[in-house]
Amino acid sequence: MLMCDIKSGSVLISVFFFFPPAVGGEQISSIGRGICVLLGISVEDTHKELEHMVRKILNLRVFEDESGKHWSKSVMDKQYEVLCVSQFTLQCILKGNKPDYHMAMPAEQAESFYNNFLEHLKKAYKPEFIKDGKFGAYMQVNIQNDGPVTIELECPATIVDPKQLTKLEKQQQRKEKTRTKVPSESSRERTAPRSKDDPSASSGAEGDVSSEREP
Repeated sequence: MLMCDIKSGSVLISVFFFFPPAVGGEQISSIGRGICVLLGISVEDTHKELEHMVRKILNLRVFEDESGKHWSKSVMDKQYEVLCVSQFTLQCILKGNKPDYHMAMPAEQAESFYNNFLEHLKKAYKPEFIKDGKFGAYMQVNIQNDGPVTIELECPATIVDPKQLTKLEKQQQRKEKTRTKVPSESSRERTAPRSKDDPSASSGAEGDVSSEREP
């Protein structure tokens, strides 16, 4: 089986055999062989990230085929199950030794996003094969890894931390300033004013300096 830890536009996947989340000692869900998704929703996440993750999770080739060849089949190819659990701690940013969760989407919005994620999985696959835990609950999770295998997936051009965005913006601005201050050689030649004493201005032949040798 596989476990997928999803951050804003990213997924961590680990192979496992058994997954029974329990709340208050009561088992609320379990699957057989398949994929477990731990979903950490970021304040930056949009419908675009949601669709990308659903597509990747269901089509990622992480299982063996009939001949035993690894990395050949997806969860849909094998008709395995998918179990999803909301996990806001995946959005942790450490400040020293203290976890900070300001990048996690607030619970009210995150619950709607999480339910929407489940619905997309069910529409793209088989509803009866999509299971989930209990949103916002304190759960005890038992996972027996098979491998283990861990894979991280990221959405294209997804930036989670605003500080990273600021850094990239500054780099781009520096590049633009450099292009402005240092024009190309051909550009300088085209824009440089012609001097009256410039022989090429009168002769029409660039680089012809024969007139300098004449008395």
